[in-house]
Amino acid sequence: QVQLVESGGGLVQPGGSLRLSCSASGFTFSTYAMSWYRQAPGKERELVAGDRSGGSNVYYANYADSVRGRFTISRDNAKNMVYLQMNSLKPEDTAVYYCNAQRGPHIGYWGQGTQVTVSS
Repeated sequence: QVQLVESGGGLVQPGGSLRLSCSASGFTFSTYAMSWYRQAPGKERELVAGDRSGGSNVYYANYADSVRGRFTISRDNAKNMVYLQMNSLKPEDTAVYYCNAQRGPHIGYWGQGTQVTVSS
C-alpha cells in the first residue's frame, strides 16, 4: 500500500523557517522523482520544488521562481524521506503543501497535505 505522509507544517511569522518532511512507503522510493506542491485558497496547485532522478543516485533539483533561493528540497533514500527546508517565509507562502512521487507520466502518488501559515 502506497503512502506519503507529510509533517512539519504550522504557523510561523514572516521571515521564519519551517522544515517539511514526507515519509514514503509502499514503492521503490529511489526510482521516483519527488516533488513538493502547494495550493493556496482559491488558487490552483503549483509546483514548488522537484527532485528529479538523473540515474545512479544523482538527482537534480528545480524550483519555482517564487521560492528559489529560499527553499531547498532534499531526500534520504535510506529512510524513504523527502524534505523541504523553507527559509525567509512570506505570507504568500501560506498554503497546503503536498508531497508527490512520480515515475513517468502515468504513475504518481500524493500525500494528504500539511498546512503552512505565514502570519504575524
